[in-house]
Amino acid sequence: MMDQIQKRLLAEVADLHDVPEGAYNIRANGETAVRNTTANIDIITKEDGTGIDIKVKPGTKKESIHIPVVLSKSGLKEVVYNDFYIGEDSDVFIVAGCGIDNCGNQDSEHDGVHRFFVGKNAKVKYVEKHYGEGKGKGKRILNPITEVYLKKGASLEMESLQIKGVDSTIRTTKGELESDTNFVVTEKIMTHGLQKAKTVFDVELNGENVKALNNKYVLDDEVIEATTKHIIEGLAKDDKAVKALAALTETPEEQIKQVLVYQESEETEEDDEEATVLTMNIYTNTKAIPIGFALTDDKGNVDLHYYASDNYFELEYYQKTDHK
Repeated sequence: MMDQIQKRLLAEVADLHDVPEGAYNIRANGETAVRNTTANIDIITKEDGTGIDIKVKPGTKKESIHIPVVLSKSGLKEVVYNDFYIGEDSDVFIVAGCGIDNCGNQDSEHDGVHRFFVGKNAKVKYVEKHYGEGKGKGKRILNPITEVYLKKGASLEMESLQIKGVDSTIRTTKGELESDTNFVVTEKIMTHGLQKAKTVFDVELNGENVKALNNKYVLDDEVIEATTKHIIEGLAKDDKAVKALAALTETPEEQIKQVLVYQESEETEEDDEEATVLTMNIYTNTKAIPIGFALTDDKGNVDLHYYASDNYFELEYYQKTDHK
């Protein structure tokens, strides 16, 4: 049975709020908390106890595998080896990742070694997320290693996201690709302050018509703040944008300009019940840099989309209507 902290970590790294469908193995504080297999996917504990083997039968289609890890015990350090054997002509979706809550003074560390042996013409979509939290002085350390071995005609698409709160990480990706294979890796790494991140990408192309692509985006929160400030201040100076937003929300233009003031602190005064509450979602470009945002009022009947590129600003908006 997992506690509330572990459940919260699980939601962050695997988007799980309940037991998932398909095969899964959830690891909490160094032990298996819950496991499920299917007719086509088996999960077996390694004989030496260092990890698990996941075996997917040939021809398995549209099934999922979840193997997230959560640590809430300060000072816990572990190395886990998980091997995936993907049968020929399969098509599966795999979700991994690790969340660490460290409220103590000792370092907590999880090093996950994932090896993928992908059979001929098989397809794999692999998503992993890493997240850290906790007010203790102990560090949150994650060093994932991914090894990919693709047989002829196989493909693997990997999305690796470090959300926040990881003090130190070395992310290593290795691969050996045969002919007619496709290996695409997208890494998005969020760091803050003294946090450190390093990535290593080493792939051998052992055949014809082989593609290996690594899209890596390292994003510091200071860059986000600076760019977001630029966007908001630019919108406030755009008379057309201010007039449109004022008309759509039935709010005085001067109040709109007051709303569009960048606030570095998240602390706010008690809300005025009569004031319009605006929710902002940031848009990013392919390099994960904020370039615009969407504003929605508290009644949910207005969306305003705003985009910025260098010194050029473009405004798009529409009013939602009920369709009977």
